[in-house]
Amino acid sequence: MKYDCLIVDDEIALSESTCEYFNMFDIKTAWVADTASCLNFFEENEASLILLDINLGEESGFELCKKLRKTINVPILFISARTSDDDMILALNIGGDDYIQKPYSLSVLLAKVKAVLSRYQDTATSEAEHEVVSFGNVEINFTNQVVSVNNSKIDLKGMEYKLLTYLVRNKNRVISKEELFLKVWEDAITGDNTLNVHIRYLREKLEENPKKPLYIKTVWGTGYVFEEGES
Repeated sequence: MKYDCLIVDDEIALSESTCEYFNMFDIKTAWVADTASCLNFFEENEASLILLDINLGEESGFELCKKLRKTINVPILFISARTSDDDMILALNIGGDDYIQKPYSLSVLLAKVKAVLSRYQDTATSEAEHEVVSFGNVEINFTNQVVSVNNSKIDLKGMEYKLLTYLVRNKNRVISKEELFLKVWEDAITGDNTLNVHIRYLREKLEENPKKPLYIKTVWGTGYVFEEGES
């Protein structure tokens, strides 16, 4: 069965209320409380987005995220009462696309989830029209959503892929951080740390020398620009 959203959280009352609220607004949602139930869910079902808590009883959402990322490339949004930058950076590092702090407003969370789902659907539709784009030793197959470097496929998490394709579609244009927050994350309050971490990981995966990037260049005080790779 295909769901829009899967909630993985051991706070049963919160999960049930969030799930019920989402379903009221036609976001088909299910929830599970632990790692084993989550992995079992994906044996017979699909979900377009995952809301993942960090604390799952004696288990860790971080470890579950690593397992999911081996086979699943849908957006994973961490939800947690933890507030440290270290937790956020770790969440993004191991495959999360965003970090949402508890307690959250159901209406705000719903708006974010709808925006992410809409953005991924729109991206898939528009990219299917352009099939393959190459620059230097990098190739993007939009139809299959595959990125290769030197003819070898690289693994990009969902938000990294969205960020890269947005930069590529707007090549040679300086894009402000605010625009990237709105157009990629669909969230005006996404922090600089989240963007900076994603940019750094993209450079590490695409650039021969991440410290002297040829493609994704910083425009200090403004944002970033994607160029074809001329030195």
